[in-house]
Amino acid sequence: MISYTYEFKKRALDLYAQGIRPDEIWRQAGFDISIWKQGYCRYTIKDWKRLMKKGGLESLTKPSGVQADSGYRKARLPEVDRVRRLEVQVQYLEAENAFLAKLRAKRAESNSGR
Repeated sequence: MISYTYEFKKRALDLYAQGIRPDEIWRQAGFDISIWKQGYCRYTIKDWKRLMKKGGLESLTKPSGVQADSGYRKARLPEVDRVRRLEVQVQYLEAENAFLAKLRAKRAESNSGR
């Protein structure tokens, strides 16, 4: 989960109001946005604008966010998000098992006197 400070949210909305594109706002702040789903920054600004419209600047102080690994749209669909998380977990465990199998083979090889 990505959480932003009130100051970042406020500054991002100010820069956006000045005509700076959302992707550029995140880049200027030092984020590598290439790892996120396309449109993430734009949707985040849109969400913050909606929150501000409903609850004013104070609404930006409340924690909020979406899962960075699944993107904006998938985070709104709990079942899709759950399936995606499980897929990622399976991939990780498969890679871990392959690594451990290689490690065991090397240990067996070194213990056999080779």
